[in-house]
Amino acid sequence: MAEIVDYGTFADRLKTAPNRWDVLREFQEEWGYAVRPGSSRRKRMSEERHEKYALAMGGKTGVDGFGGVDLALPIPAALDEWWELPFNSFTHDAGLYWTHPVYPPTAQAETPDHGESLGPIPDDSDLVAPDADHRVCVFMVEYQACNEWGYPAAEAYEPDPRVLVSVAGDEGEGEWVLQARSLSEFFLQLAVQRLPRTLGWSTEVYEEDVVGDDDGADLVARIEAELPALGFEPWRELEQDGIVRGGPDVLVHLAQGHSGGIVLSGRTPQALLDLSARLGLERTEDELEAPEEY
Repeated sequence: MAEIVDYGTFADRLKTAPNRWDVLREFQEEWGYAVRPGSSRRKRMSEERHEKYALAMGGKTGVDGFGGVDLALPIPAALDEWWELPFNSFTHDAGLYWTHPVYPPTAQAETPDHGESLGPIPDDSDLVAPDADHRVCVFMVEYQACNEWGYPAAEAYEPDPRVLVSVAGDEGEGEWVLQARSLSEFFLQLAVQRLPRTLGWSTEVYEEDVVGDDDGADLVARIEAELPALGFEPWRELEQDGIVRGGPDVLVHLAQGHSGGIVLSGRTPQALLDLSARLGLERTEDELEAPEEY
């Protein structure tokens, strides 16, 4: 990790990269991830079966264990590409992510009577055209099914469609909101959310760190002034809206909402200590969380 990576310029990197998978591979390597020699790669639960059943059953739904799956819908190229990436940290070490994949993606035509699935996009939503398919093809679920991520069924024919996430609405009911501008961006964003806090050095900000600081508002203002955002849509999970900001070898996860908080991550302990000092936080190396084994 001799070469410093400035995550303050990550937004430009996100916009200009010709291939998001290259950025994903580079990001994993920057935080010390490497596929372990001899490790097995997790495969899709139904590898090659989707196409076979779609041909054999003429696109009928709910066939042979494919409950909720519309076999007539194609699977976007970006989703299958992600599954097949040889360096994919999820398929080799899913324990880093705390999510469950769903393959083939499900597409509920009606809101279920029970369970956590949210069902289709409401008719009055502006996420899709009024006369378009309002179903959502769910391809990943939070570990305890608190959130679902899916792409609009209306965009299943696109190679890299938008990603929506199910969140709790203002009155407790669920709703779909935009999570990422594309599948490839979502998987990169998921890695940004998960890997640094496990594979890097990290520290959390607690109440005692911001006593007399207007409940942390001044600290947040210093973070926002010091570190540019990475350019993603807000991360919606567990009733939080999260923004990640970056600087030289460091990332800061700012979460607002239920049990929100601030987590600082560094590629090196010194980078994290330097950032903590600039933000007015007192830290020693002994107080930092060291990278975990995976």
